[in-house]
Amino acid sequence: MATAEHKHPNYMAIFWYLAILTVTEIAVIYMPLAKFTIGVLLCALALGKAALVAMYFMHLRFEARTLGMVAVTPLAIATLLVFLLLPDGFAVAKKSEVKKAAATVPAKP
Repeated sequence: MATAEHKHPNYMAIFWYLAILTVTEIAVIYMPLAKFTIGVLLCALALGKAALVAMYFMHLRFEARTLGMVAVTPLAIATLLVFLLLPDGFAVAKKSEVKKAAATVPAKP
């Protein structure tokens, strides 16, 4: 069974795309936006960079689609876990805010 040869990607072009995305990430950090918006933008840019690396440097672009799905599965599981743990994170943040507020209230003599 002969394997089909795939065209070798232009690795320098991928390098420059990754460099541009990195510079964009640095620019996003200094933008006067809400922290949530900055976080969403940085996550989107990081996912784009991860996709480029996986597709070209890990050669998933030239593999069967099922192998790509196997590679995406951990990302889906990690995303699910993040959303499942968000309520706990908000509860801890709220609890620490209440403690800080209680500590700053002056005691009555």
